[in-house]
Amino acid sequence: MATLDVRPILARGEEPFDTIMETVAALEPGEPLELFVSFEPVPLFSVLGGQGFRHEAQQLDNGDYRVVFQKS
Repeated sequence: MATLDVRPILARGEEPFDTIMETVAALEPGEPLELFVSFEPVPLFSVLGGQGFRHEAQQLDNGDYRVVFQKS
C-alpha cells in the first residue's frame, strides 16, 4: 500500500493535487493508496472515481481524514 500524507503540503498553503495524481500514476496494478488529508476530499472522490477507483473514508479523532483508494 502506498501512503501519502498531504497535510504538510496543505499547511504550507500549497495545493497537493499534482502530488496526489503523481502518486496515483506510480501505483502498481491493484495497489491501494492510503491518503491522509485535513478535510474530506470530496472533489478527489469524483476525479479518482472517474479513473475506476473506489474509496473508503474515515474521519480520525483529530478531525483529519484517512482515505483508502482502491482500483475497482
